[in-house]
Amino acid sequence: MTDAIGVWSHVVAAVLFAALALWQVQGPRGGMQRRTLTLAFAMTAGWATAVVFAGPGDLAARIGETARNLAWLGFMFGLLRQGAGVANRSTITALYGVLAGVGLAQVGVDFLANRFTSHDPDAVEALFFAILLLRMTFAVGALVLVHNLYTAATPDARWGIRLPMIALASMWTYDLNLYTVAYLGHGWPISLYAGRGVIMLLLAPLFALASRRNTRWKMRISRTVTFQSLSLMAIGFYLIAMVIVARAIELIGGDYAQLAQVTAVFGMSIAALVFLPAGRISAWLKVKVAKHLFQHRYDYRVEWMRFTDTIGRPDEGADPLDVRVIQAIADIMEAPGGLLLVPDGGAGLALAAQWNWPAAEVPAVAADSAFVRAVQATGRILEFDTIRNGDADETSVTPEWILAQQRAWAGVPLIHFDQLVGLVLLARPRVDRGLDWEDFDLLRVAGRQVASYLAEARGQEALNEARRFDEFNRRFAFIMHDIKNLVSQLSLLTRNAERHADNPDFRADMIATLRNSTAKMNDLLARLSQHHTGRAAEPRPVALKPIAEAVASGRAQQHIVRVEGAGDIIAAADPPRLEQALGHIVQNAIDVSPQGEPVWVHIERRGLEAVITVVDRGEGMSAEFIRTRLYRPFASTKAGGFGIGAFEARSLISAMGGRLEVESREGSGTRFSIVLPVTQITADAERFVNALDPS
Repeated sequence: MTDAIGVWSHVVAAVLFAALALWQVQGPRGGMQRRTLTLAFAMTAGWATAVVFAGPGDLAARIGETARNLAWLGFMFGLLRQGAGVANRSTITALYGVLAGVGLAQVGVDFLANRFTSHDPDAVEALFFAILLLRMTFAVGALVLVHNLYTAATPDARWGIRLPMIALASMWTYDLNLYTVAYLGHGWPISLYAGRGVIMLLLAPLFALASRRNTRWKMRISRTVTFQSLSLMAIGFYLIAMVIVARAIELIGGDYAQLAQVTAVFGMSIAALVFLPAGRISAWLKVKVAKHLFQHRYDYRVEWMRFTDTIGRPDEGADPLDVRVIQAIADIMEAPGGLLLVPDGGAGLALAAQWNWPAAEVPAVAADSAFVRAVQATGRILEFDTIRNGDADETSVTPEWILAQQRAWAGVPLIHFDQLVGLVLLARPRVDRGLDWEDFDLLRVAGRQVASYLAEARGQEALNEARRFDEFNRRFAFIMHDIKNLVSQLSLLTRNAERHADNPDFRADMIATLRNSTAKMNDLLARLSQHHTGRAAEPRPVALKPIAEAVASGRAQQHIVRVEGAGDIIAAADPPRLEQALGHIVQNAIDVSPQGEPVWVHIERRGLEAVITVVDRGEGMSAEFIRTRLYRPFASTKAGGFGIGAFEARSLISAMGGRLEVESREGSGTRFSIVLPVTQITADAERFVNALDPS
């Protein structure tokens, strides 16, 4: 039953693949892609035919299988040669040529095995395992190349090659399993041989659909995938080499054959663990892959994304910007460390940050003005080995400490609008090499981008500093306004002291006024401190009338101030800020009131709001003045005025959750109203009383 399935499945597979080959021949003319695909279909049909007529173990079937594999390998190679970004095509040819050589070696071993008979069982067994190892090697290498070819394709091209890559991966995966079972079982598994025909029968429609699409397969080689693929191939070949060595020791025999096998496997495993993960070997392999397999050394998309992520998207707890600048440029060149030199405020450079270079001995003045001018004028990337040899214009001006640091490899000027904002020194990479034009261009662009980041950061720091000065100036302006009021009070006190110094009541009032003025001055100095936030304290329940009376009594020597209203009105406010705001309003009212005309301060309730009203009989203000000039800072109609009293009063009241209202009529006077929310306790009590007595 198994033999019948194997025969008829191979018959149908031969017919289908022959039909596919004829279809490709009769189709429109194509290039290398169509020709290699036609050949692969024909070789697959020929192999299936040989299996049907000669059997799976016959020499013709084995040679036909090798021809089939080589034809499909040629089809993949044709796709890869069409790809963009391939620099050294001879190297690419060599990589595929190695696997093709394994296939040709299979043919030689097949012919050699066909000459031996059962009279020499040791030779037959050795050739049997040699055939299996060669075919397993080819299957492993082919699968790696299939993976590399698919992942190297551009996203839009993968749609066109997806089906043939799936079919080839399935075919060689089945072959690998077949030969692995044969190796472990020391014999050909006939049932699995029969299943190959079924597999090829199922894969034929995938190839047909892929041919139907007739998509232009545009390839682009991925550096990361190529490096990983070569690493996987190296590991696979290394494991196969271990198997071959162990098998050779077993065939040689002897009393210590098993011990020799264990020693060989153990030694090769230890060697792989020691040398393969080494950073220097990895770096060397990356350099060789980039040099021999690609037109450009760098994958610019990957480098740009990593560069921008390092600079512009720092993780939580990331290094400062200066350190990230070094790391971003060092990662491009795979440099293990670096230094950042920035202008020192004079004409030279000083050390600003270091990354993985703690042993660098940098003087206080890292570079003088001559070096800065030379670097800024040319903007060239500094190659310190060339400078040490005296073959560069910068040799005479380069600081001695840089030349003495053999680890110093390259210097990247950070130029922003023709100004040098920094210089990044890169440490020598693990695999030492010279810089070429591609390195210079990439480092120059990266340096300019980094320079813009640094300039933006420095600009932001300057802006923050200017904001701090602005905040300081704003506080100072408010304080000067308050000091002006205090000076007015003290001046009036001094004039009255000349006339009333003998009056005990006046002396007591003078001492109280001086004590109050001193306390206010200390508070003003505290507000000027950089550690003072300038924000009002959390509002708390406070009686309004005592604050109004304190403001009135403090200005009793200047003008008559009358306070009226209930003493039990409590509002939510910050007492010092409320007193300060009310003092500004009362002082303004005093300044515009006629001599002998009192200023009235009235306290009342309006529902759930408490109101302090200040009324004067001055000249009043127009509606336009109130709208456009009243609250504008530094705009004053009074001689010697600062023009910020009303502005600060409104700011203080707003910070406590209140508002400042104004009504004025020219020639009649002005009414300022400080409106504050009453405390929640008072509001709840009022609702309770109203509920008990609705009337």
